[in-house]
Amino acid sequence: MAKFDSKTFNPQAFGKYMDTIPQLKKNELLNAGILKHSSEIKNAFSSQSGSAYAILPMYGLLGGAAQNYDGVSDFVPAVTNTFERGVAVVGRMRAWTEKDFSDDVTGAGFMDNVAAQVSEYFDGVDQTTMLSILEGIFAMTGTENAEFVDNHTLDITQEGNGLVGATTLNDAVLKACGDNKGKFSVVIMHSKVATNLENLNLIDYTSNTDKDGIQRDLTLGTWNGRLVLVDDSMPVNNGEYTTYILGAGAFDYEDIGAKVPFEMNRDPKTNGGIDTLYVRTRKCFAPMGISYIKTSQATLSPTDAELKNGANWELANDGAAQKTYIDHKAIPIARIVSLG
Repeated sequence: MAKFDSKTFNPQAFGKYMDTIPQLKKNELLNAGILKHSSEIKNAFSSQSGSAYAILPMYGLLGGAAQNYDGVSDFVPAVTNTFERGVAVVGRMRAWTEKDFSDDVTGAGFMDNVAAQVSEYFDGVDQTTMLSILEGIFAMTGTENAEFVDNHTLDITQEGNGLVGATTLNDAVLKACGDNKGKFSVVIMHSKVATNLENLNLIDYTSNTDKDGIQRDLTLGTWNGRLVLVDDSMPVNNGEYTTYILGAGAFDYEDIGAKVPFEMNRDPKTNGGIDTLYVRTRKCFAPMGISYIKTSQATLSPTDAELKNGANWELANDGAAQKTYIDHKAIPIARIVSLG
């Protein structure tokens, strides 16, 4: 069995430890309903050995005017559209080499400490993936795609002082989804934006204690009833801050898994002996109603730069020569661009 600084390493046990470590960023999104597990995505990739891309159907909603039931008129059946959505598996890997890791974990559980650090690291990786996807979908072009981008963006940088205010969030979700604005549940913002809202007493910070007696982070609050997550990894470009607003089911998410997610290697020669931990992940984050079309992708896993490329995304559509696109108001993803 492999050793890590003379400690026994069991990859199966390590995986179980990883599962028990709180993944703070992803769990907040899961608990808020933003990340929704998808049996379709899971089945698509589990049934296609080695597959890294799939096209899934999306079924349209019933609509149109009801006919008059008068005993004279014949039924005229309607047909619902079926849209297509491309989804990709994002593969990431990282390795760490240590010579004196044992000293770092003295007095605590070895596996717990390693798993906690790896779990937190890949929390950041997953968030980078989601932010890259969000940047990509807001870089889409073309008439229908631009309609989504324009309506789901509230740019207040040229209004007044350019700062968020009492009506900003409500204006943004109304512009994006109209009477469907109630689907939005989470706002993710930079601390600069949060501070401006705090100064206006617009964020309601509360704390509670979970079933294990652990008090929730006091940086969690609400703005107009939506959960606020403060994170300085939110985009800042030339003094302009992007705040994302997400709703229930904004992303379908599945951990597809790798053949060997964790493994150790012992090299007794280098530097008198080193141990290396290798970690591999394959996950799918699929924004609701938006299709990844792989226009520009060099390998079987998209890079962050490729996910940011607007040419790789388009609104879900029926795939016909004259495409019919999904109604952008059904997509609970929006953003606010402000000066703080």
